[in-house]
Amino acid sequence: MNIAKNRARWDLKNDMAMAQAVLHARIPLCISDPCRPDNPIVFVNSAFLDLTGYSEDEIIGENCRILQGQDTTKESVDSVRSAIQAQRVETVEILNYRKDGSSFVNALQIGPILDDDGKLVFYFGSQLDVTAKRDAERRSRQLADDELVHRLRNIVNVMNVVIRMTAREEKDATVLGSILAERLRTLSDAHFQTINRPHDQNLSLRELAQTILLAYSPKSAQQFNLDGPDVMLPTYLLSCISLSLHELATNSVKYGALGVEEGKVNVDWVVQTAGENSTLEFRWCETNGPSVAKPERQSGSKIVNDLIAAVGGSIELHWKETGLIVEAEFPL
Repeated sequence: MNIAKNRARWDLKNDMAMAQAVLHARIPLCISDPCRPDNPIVFVNSAFLDLTGYSEDEIIGENCRILQGQDTTKESVDSVRSAIQAQRVETVEILNYRKDGSSFVNALQIGPILDDDGKLVFYFGSQLDVTAKRDAERRSRQLADDELVHRLRNIVNVMNVVIRMTAREEKDATVLGSILAERLRTLSDAHFQTINRPHDQNLSLRELAQTILLAYSPKSAQQFNLDGPDVMLPTYLLSCISLSLHELATNSVKYGALGVEEGKVNVDWVVQTAGENSTLEFRWCETNGPSVAKPERQSGSKIVNDLIAAVGGSIELHWKETGLIVEAEFPL
């Protein structure tokens, strides 16, 4: 008899502890009663009220559809209904609305609560506001799309210059087609080999610069000069420097030295060491090109600036009349 009493006390104590935990949980929770007409909400915790803006009196007795609104999709509602009918635990992303009319993307998890005999007694629902996360993902996709469009336009512009300059020297259509096909393949390879390179594969600065400049220089290697020690680029710098070189080379083909037969680009670099810290000092200098002036729109240079700042580096662009000079530093 004492054992039975102790067990009863234990169950009551645990039930009270569980009720307190659910009541004060930081994740919004609600419970509905499928045994009553229209499966009304019979319990909500404080986090649910904070999320939705409703008071307890306003929400108890209502069906969960009170949170739906004009832009809630039929597909998400059907998914919720299907999970309830099948009595299974399911997570559904659904657009819900607060009392004030503002919306939020709700990662709703719903499921049945059964008694000891396996009979359905309640449904639970936990709400997670993932609006900020979805907005961030959408912005990230838009930035990626914008960057892709930017790069595709750059490739088209580069090929226009290559075609124009190659056509001046080669009059045979068959040979011209062969040269242009090879240049297009080289440009494509430069993008795949440098931008999409596996993260566990390092590359030297010389290799990287030569691969990119060979792809962008209409007159091939005679249009550029590389001078600097062998430096293996750490993984965190590879993408940044790759994209920056692609951007500088594109700009040079469109507006600078690589866009004319006699133009040339000199790239040199040194490594400076002070104590335990090492810095890569990089210089890009264009000569024999057209006169240049600082552009009013600087979308390309802004991309380069942002990339370099993100890795703790710095860059200065000098729009000299004789050609663009770029000086940058990267922490190694």
